[in-house]
Amino acid sequence: MIVEQLSLVDFRNYAAADVALDAGANVFIGRNGQGKTNLAEAIAYLATLGSHRVSSDAPMVREGADAAIVRARLAHGERRVQLEVRINKQGSNKARVNGAAIKPTELPRYAQVVLFAPEDLQIVRGDPSARRRFADQLLIQRTPRMAAVLSDYDRVLRQRNALLKSARARGIRGDQLSTLDVWDEKLVSLGAQVIDARAALTAELAPPMADAYQQIAGENHDPQLDWALSVRGADPEDGADDADAAASGDTVDLFRAALAAKRGAELDRGLTLVGPHRDDLVLRVRGLPVKGYASHGESWSVALSLRLASAALLRAESQLGDPVLILDDVFAELDADRRERLAALTAGFEQVIVTSAVEADVPDALRAHVVRVEAGTIIDAEHADDR
Repeated sequence: MIVEQLSLVDFRNYAAADVALDAGANVFIGRNGQGKTNLAEAIAYLATLGSHRVSSDAPMVREGADAAIVRARLAHGERRVQLEVRINKQGSNKARVNGAAIKPTELPRYAQVVLFAPEDLQIVRGDPSARRRFADQLLIQRTPRMAAVLSDYDRVLRQRNALLKSARARGIRGDQLSTLDVWDEKLVSLGAQVIDARAALTAELAPPMADAYQQIAGENHDPQLDWALSVRGADPEDGADDADAAASGDTVDLFRAALAAKRGAELDRGLTLVGPHRDDLVLRVRGLPVKGYASHGESWSVALSLRLASAALLRAESQLGDPVLILDDVFAELDADRRERLAALTAGFEQVIVTSAVEADVPDALRAHVVRVEAGTIIDAEHADDR
């Protein structure tokens, strides 16, 4: 897949922008705060339905505007597809494909993007929510229907939490709250799908992640990833990462049993304490958790290898061609050896988009097409052959 044209209206610091991109390597050059990352963010939004920098859509709408519009012309081989999404500051977003209205959740069927940015260090060093978000965005790209499943789960979770809070306020106990059983079944049905899909994803992600890590770091530190599941007794959100090894069985049955066991505590706290919203993706190198034990260089290598492994999975199974690979302000954080290793790993993708404040930080192989950005304006574009 290749992004041939990107157009923005009222997106971040752009009142309007229009930029043409090439197959192969493209690099956006500009000082910090000029808007180069905003271009990368807009492209990725079409594929992930989210931002790598913020958890809600509103900050992507330019100040003073009610909505932002992102349009892109994509090439899938000889086929051309025009995507458009209207990101509303309030209310539901709208989307179109070739002018026809679709649900925004359908957009990942047409666009696949893998973006790596400094914020990805939060995947390995931050709270469990960052790791859940990483996994869920990849799930949506691989299986677009999971966007609806995840959305429905969040909706049911909010409604169940509201019921628990109301019951706590009124002093109602579990045997007096029959409506909770209805929400339990909905939560279990949707949540089991999320748990099983995440588990299958990490099993497939592990081999390409290990391969990418070794190529980036130049060493084999045996990177591993697995889920700490609240339905099996772990509760990473409360600091208890160790699951009950004796808990086994079908996910639906485990989820039901865990909810029953936690009902008293949930009514006391007015909060759902079991489900995929409480789980954590545990990352290890050298047999130790990355969070708290890995060096800065190891953490960078793990985060980058996760993204490259994601790209490898999408590349192997996609009918759209390669995913667009975006490296947002990455090279300034890497030493010269890792820069060249990364450039070599990404060279074979159909399209690579790089952002950088300093052009010299980007290896020559990734500077075929240079786009310069200043204060929300595309001020220059040049190709290597023209310099």
